[in-house]
Amino acid sequence: MKKVFLLLLPLLLLACSPSQPSRSEGEVLPLRYAELLRIEEADSFCRVEVGDPWKKGRTLATYVLVPAGRALPQSLPEGTLVRTPLRRTALLSAVHAALWLDLGRGEAVAALADTAYVVSPRVRQLCRGGAAALGSSLSPDLEVLRAQRCDAVFVSPFEQAGHGTLDRLGIPLVECADYLETSPLGRAEWMRFYGRLLGCADRADSLFEAVARRYEAEKERAAAAKSPRPTVFCDMLLQSVWYQPGGASTMGRILTDAGADYLWADRPESGSLALNLEAVFARGREADLWLIKYGTPQTLTYEQLAADCPAYRRFRAFEREKVFACNTLEVPFYEEVPFHPDLLLRSLAALFHPELAGPAAPRFYVPLGHAARH
Repeated sequence: MKKVFLLLLPLLLLACSPSQPSRSEGEVLPLRYAELLRIEEADSFCRVEVGDPWKKGRTLATYVLVPAGRALPQSLPEGTLVRTPLRRTALLSAVHAALWLDLGRGEAVAALADTAYVVSPRVRQLCRGGAAALGSSLSPDLEVLRAQRCDAVFVSPFEQAGHGTLDRLGIPLVECADYLETSPLGRAEWMRFYGRLLGCADRADSLFEAVARRYEAEKERAAAAKSPRPTVFCDMLLQSVWYQPGGASTMGRILTDAGADYLWADRPESGSLALNLEAVFARGREADLWLIKYGTPQTLTYEQLAADCPAYRRFRAFEREKVFACNTLEVPFYEEVPFHPDLLLRSLAALFHPELAGPAAPRFYVPLGHAARH
């Protein structure tokens, strides 16, 4: 009897020990940068919470991802059911179409909005290859959505606003709150959620780790640069308002991480600051560099800049021809940067600290030129 007891003792001790969390209960995926996502993975489902960007602590949407070939678990958590992998998605932004291509799932783009504004050659090819045009992202064509038999629509949330007729389609709406993250890598980390929707989680995780590793390495290189940190301000007057990135915004953080003394880095806003000419002039008059994003068929020049607002001539960056511009109708800035902030960081670090520049041509911002003389 004593021998039997000794043989059973290890089993009894194991049975009495605290139980280990099982995959059926779900394990929270550790996220390093994203603040608006919570991903819980189990053997039979993946539960994703999207936080409300405007009400801290609240949930904007919850999704329960279950593989299409698997029976629904009996104890399925609450949330919008999404069968994965998604095979026919409708996208309201080309930003996500570019990411789908990076993840090797370009064929899953069944429909895309605002196709007339697509700049990326890769995404243009996607449109020519069969992705249907949805019309405007503000009012997408419902008939196209139905005809394309889309199994999810990826939408951008706005404060105190629904999605109109899309809410009544009976198709899962995926709230793409990635653009409301306040750090460059926070937004990029959303590719891990999208990868789980598309059935390529491992590829998405690997891609994100590579992006994060390059970003952090470039940030360290910029911080160690020998040349002085240049003072920098951004963009132009739009009618009577001059928008500058808030210090806690994605662009504001990239400017600082790239080794610049951004003039509004002290501001806590995560969005844009609406300023007037006088306010920008007060801080930016002696700035070393001026960065401009614009989108016009004509290339911006110093002459056009001065004609639009003669006061621009009084900025030292204008006087010393230290203005750098990015034409977003020619450069896929908005399609590349959100999920590859390392590319912009590297390009800006080379601009701010020339000793960091390699042989490659500038990727986004180039020196502003002069109008051709006849």
